[in-house]
Amino acid sequence: MAKEKEEKIEKADKNKEPKVQGSKSCDTNNSEVKPQSPEDTDVSVDDILSLPGVGSATADKLISAGYDTMMSIAVASPDEIMDATALGDSVARRIISAARNKLEMGFESGDILLEKRSRVMKIDIGCKALNELLGGGFESGAITECFGEFGSGKTQIAHLLCVRVQKQNPGCYAVYIDTENTFRPERIAQYAKGAGLDPTQVLQHIKVARAYNSDHQMLLAEKIEDLITKQKLDVKLVVVDSLTAHFRAEFVGRGTLADRQQKLNRHMHILLKLADTYNICVNVTNQVMARPDTFFGDPTAAIGGHIVAHASTFRMYLRKGKKNTRVAKLIDSPNLPEGEAGFVVETDKISDI
Repeated sequence: MAKEKEEKIEKADKNKEPKVQGSKSCDTNNSEVKPQSPEDTDVSVDDILSLPGVGSATADKLISAGYDTMMSIAVASPDEIMDATALGDSVARRIISAARNKLEMGFESGDILLEKRSRVMKIDIGCKALNELLGGGFESGAITECFGEFGSGKTQIAHLLCVRVQKQNPGCYAVYIDTENTFRPERIAQYAKGAGLDPTQVLQHIKVARAYNSDHQMLLAEKIEDLITKQKLDVKLVVVDSLTAHFRAEFVGRGTLADRQQKLNRHMHILLKLADTYNICVNVTNQVMARPDTFFGDPTAAIGGHIVAHASTFRMYLRKGKKNTRVAKLIDSPNLPEGEAGFVVETDKISDI
């Protein structure tokens, strides 16, 4: 009888074990089920939690949305903070204002700005004439717009930039937003061999995304920040080829012009914010149109009007030259004079004439 009682007790204990593992009293198993809190991540949230109106739940939402630094919050708009946290307009503005006060985002002396300019990177394109035209190469922290008719070399320069930035900064990444199905990995391989790099490794460090409409294009631009903050990729270059193709196709007629320009303006400011916040070189290609009212000079004009013109830091007009050459003309820059440079697109590089 004693043995039978012991066997019954052991069976009862075994039946209870699964219930105990799934119960709330088991701390170890609950820790696996709990969502990761901001304190469990690599990001320090002490400063974010010190902002008025920000608790642990709001801080978690901000970090999840990519606002994991004071600078990212300070340069955000109230609408962006509201979308990320579901807070009211007044609270979002108070959070942004507090972040800006902590960073002392007021006036700075010119010598401090000059010191900050020393961090700017110039991407050597491998062509002496183009480098001199752009003051040493394509500049980081800025948007460089290349516009011209088909076959003028816009996409060739974009492909070569993806290779040359990796030669200059080994291990870095380039992001290529393709709107016209023009990205060709075979061309990247040719340029990589010309630069003395491993084509496979170069291609592995280029993140390519095909955009199918303007909304998708804008979403991809916003997702670039996730590559930097969440995936911890060292992104040094962003290419949008081309900038206005989808906007031009979707917004037809003068009645939609205002909506198109507002949407395009927002897209350009997203790219400008990326360039300025993370010191990234942004290269955008742009289509052109012919102005029939122009009787003298070149009737070619870039799409996007003043919105794109004002948002771009450097504007370069590309056109076909004589005997299979190309001509680049710098028409707008904050610190460089206007000028022209001739170049030749070869199989594995872009060279001087």
